Amino acid sequence: MKITNKFGIPKMMTTCTETFGFSRKVAATALIFVAVFILVLVIEFVHFAPPHTIVITSGPEGSIFYSNAVKYAAILARNGVTLKILTSQGSTENLARLGDPTYRVDIGFVQGGVTNGANMAELVSLGSVFYQPILVFYRGTGTVELLSGLAGKRLTIGSVGSGTRALSLRLLSANGIEPGGTTELLDLEGEAAASALVDGKVDAVFLMGDSASTQVIRKMVRTEGIQMYDFTQADAYTRRIVYLDKLELPKGCLDFGKNLPAHDMQLIGPTVELIARPDLHPALTYLLLDAAREVHGNATLFHIRGAFPAPLEREFQISADARRYFTTGKSFFYRFLPFGLASLANRMLVVFVPMLVLLIPGLRLIPALYKWRITLGIYRWYRALLSLEREIFRQDAHHKKDEFLKRLNQIEEAVNKMKVPASFADQFYGLRGHIAFVRGRLQNSLP
Repeated sequence: MKITNKFGIPKMMTTCTETFGFSRKVAATALIFVAVFILVLVIEFVHFAPPHTIVITSGPEGSIFYSNAVKYAAILARNGVTLKILTSQGSTENLARLGDPTYRVDIGFVQGGVTNGANMAELVSLGSVFYQPILVFYRGTGTVELLSGLAGKRLTIGSVGSGTRALSLRLLSANGIEPGGTTELLDLEGEAAASALVDGKVDAVFLMGDSASTQVIRKMVRTEGIQMYDFTQADAYTRRIVYLDKLELPKGCLDFGKNLPAHDMQLIGPTVELIARPDLHPALTYLLLDAAREVHGNATLFHIRGAFPAPLEREFQISADARRYFTTGKSFFYRFLPFGLASLANRMLVVFVPMLVLLIPGLRLIPALYKWRITLGIYRWYRALLSLEREIFRQDAHHKKDEFLKRLNQIEEAVNKMKVPASFADQFYGLRGHIAFVRGRLQNSLP
């Protein structure tokens, strides 16, 4: 038994022809147009979908950068996004990776001041996420008043590629201490640097969050014979080095029982920014900033609750999506729906609505243009018929009857060859009737 396809392409073409009143060829063109349009919609819909996996370049394992990346990964996982964590030497290496288009990375932690004036216009900031003070610990019972007092000693300033090293060199240079001089500058960092200081192998260490953990820093504070440097010139440093902020470590905040530190300590440090490539999907920008707010939004020793993340624009321009997040908040869907549903709804709004706004007028335009073309064809032969009729009734027309009949026959033949949809039947048959009418007048009027 033969099964007919009641909903195949021929049926669609017939429906299209009957609905819009144009030929099967035009109907096929319209269907192809709609099919291509739908294909473009699907491609754009898929293209605008946020990726399910992104990559962050953090810092060494155990560093504050790395531990924060782990927290981000847990938050993103709740929303169906995988955050792959790449370890690094710190801010400088993170920046180099982000600036290299051949390197597979999307975001990274970068402390202020590591660009060294390089053009990083191709990168954007999602905002600052926390302060990162530089901590200097030294051996001895005497107080080091100025960093220049460390000249000629053994110092660890962090490994190559770390933000610790970049800022340490900047501060030492401001105090007349340069590489290659009498001061020995070592590449140790984190636990290795702290152990070297405790064992007396070095005289001072420079530590920051991209290369040291909070445990290492607390160890230094609690070790006898080790002192923390007090940046008594903090105001001057922040005015000379614009990306630095003055920070205060209150008396006793690290250990109330042992009163550590024994007095208010002045510190300096930059903010750490979440740097991204400009093609980061807007939905992921919102998700990352939500994660940053959850991780860094509480009060700490150096900032009040809600201070971070913040749109502090310094060496990098704040991305348009991040600026919108800070000024007006998340878009409607991301505010009230789970991330997956919000992404789906937002893509439908961004892709389908504008496309449909174009498709509906386009579909209306096709039959309008086709009808206009058919109408022009009918009017063309009406003009020829009217011109012929006017000539028939001229005074000198009696000897041109054969010529008029020949012309009328040509008009009739051309009209009969016209392919006209059913919606134009009244005009088509009206034209043929008028041709017959003119033929009758021609035969009756001229001998």
